[in-house]
Amino acid sequence: MRNEVTPERERRIREVLERRQKDLTLVVDNVWDPHNVSAILRSCDAFGLLRVHLYYTSEKWPELGRKSSASARKWVERVAHRDAGSMIGDLKAQGFRVLRTGFSDTARPLMDWDLAAPAAIIVGNEHRGASPELVELVPDELYIPMQGMVQSLNVSVAAAVILYEAFRQRLSRGMYDAPGLEAAELEALALTWRGR
Repeated sequence: MRNEVTPERERRIREVLERRQKDLTLVVDNVWDPHNVSAILRSCDAFGLLRVHLYYTSEKWPELGRKSSASARKWVERVAHRDAGSMIGDLKAQGFRVLRTGFSDTARPLMDWDLAAPAAIIVGNEHRGASPELVELVPDELYIPMQGMVQSLNVSVAAAVILYEAFRQRLSRGMYDAPGLEAAELEALALTWRGR
């Protein structure tokens, strides 16, 4: 049976859930290519994010397939948004520092930010960057230092680099050593995951 809960599967579910970081998230801002969105979700799962926020106002909602990296959609919660103000307000009310990627004069290198603190990072559309309404609401900006002629990475690669830096900082502070979820949250998620 495909979803049979063997002792090994149960152990794996608990190990993964105990390492989930509920105070680290990404906001995917109008990224049009479903392959990029799927790759971002795969990185979110790999680095222990509990959920990701999908902000879609100008691009079509991405239809995620069932193959390869799209399978990560089963393990990362997705929250849909259409209103910038309420999304940013909710994230801040939950204690997140909201950052966005970009290249303005005030942008600071990725490594300068404390990503062990609660953080929500906006990764923007590859062609236009962050949506203007999000730029207006989120002044704090980060960039990935690069040494070549090309100025930016593919959005899914940039997301992976950002999440790896957050993982590195959090791992060095022992944040993956103790569950970040309350016991009741962990049990509820484990029950859901057993059926996937």
